Amino acid sequence: MSSYESLAPFYDSLTGDVPYRRFADFYELIFRKYAARPTLVLDLACGTGTLTAELARRGYEMIGVDASADMLAEAMEKAEETDAPVRPIFLNQAMEELDLYGTVSAAVCSLDGINYLPPEHLGTVLERLRLFVEPGGLFIFDINTPQKLRALDGQVFLDETDDVYCVWRAELDDGGGALKYGMDLFTRTDGGLWERSFEEHTEYIHSPERLTSELAAHGFGEIRVFAELRDGPPAEDEQRIFIAARRE
Repeated sequence: MSSYESLAPFYDSLTGDVPYRRFADFYELIFRKYAARPTLVLDLACGTGTLTAELARRGYEMIGVDASADMLAEAMEKAEETDAPVRPIFLNQAMEELDLYGTVSAAVCSLDGINYLPPEHLGTVLERLRLFVEPGGLFIFDINTPQKLRALDGQVFLDETDDVYCVWRAELDDGGGALKYGMDLFTRTDGGLWERSFEEHTEYIHSPERLTSELAAHGFGEIRVFAELRDGPPAEDEQRIFIAARRE
């Protein structure tokens, strides 16, 4: 089963600890550091659209893009309930197939969306972003660091709510360049029984050095690397880092 198909209806309840407002606050801090005032913002790999809705409530016009139609269905339902001045729009596209109607003044990609890109697709995605982020616009994203992903090898995790029980196992591939998550979901049916489904997710290990080099090679400058949701450089053992760059 493809990623985020069975998981989509339960994603929000299983990730209730994600600090979306802090993400939005941090993006706005970075906007100020670059003296940028974006109006139309792309949320790349937007998932269920929680961050999209949060930024929309703050007055940004939002476009959410995701490869999973199931996740976008959740995002669209959420957007209908938001009190944002302008309701977000959503497009069902893979990152490497990004195709907008015009340019945006900033793009963000949150919660390790870039880790889902195989190395051979990274350049393509940056080319698409260079095409659709206006000159002077920003691209901000975060990744799970190589040390975090490698440390997850062999670990097993459990998450549960009243309606879903999720068991996932992490294992590095043979080459050590990607971490695969095997995820079993047990969901409660209307009859009170439990139904099992399986998904596999893959996160690729991207070094900060490789990412900054690729950004520079694809027309992005003023590249800055931040610690996780903090205005400062990352520590050596940082689990998540943020990278921001300006489209030249």
